[in-house]
Amino acid sequence: MTDPVRPRASVVTVTPPVAPPIAPATDRALRETAKQLEGLFVQQLFKAMRETVPQQDGIVSANAGEDMFTGLMDQHLAAETPNQWEGGLAESVYRQLRGRLAAAPSPSPSSSTIR
Repeated sequence: MTDPVRPRASVVTVTPPVAPPIAPATDRALRETAKQLEGLFVQQLFKAMRETVPQQDGIVSANAGEDMFTGLMDQHLAAETPNQWEGGLAESVYRQLRGRLAAAPSPSPSSSTIR
């Protein structure tokens, strides 16, 4: 016998909203931008890590050439490092921006006219 005072529990399934499709060119540009942002983040991370290493004056002291070389090397490594990451920062940024881009209203032709 069922209890008339207590209502039955119902099962509710919630599906995440699916973002409307966007143009393939826009999708590629968004992915590339997210990847560049991730590379910039990694480059800043490498720069901050290098600053923690004490620079000692020894037999061979660091000069401007070495600083430039390490900066260029860090820039190259920062661009390549995200390619080795699966589902890193770029993927999260891409999903976040894609959802907002798809939800944004498309601009009307009259709103883009400069007066």
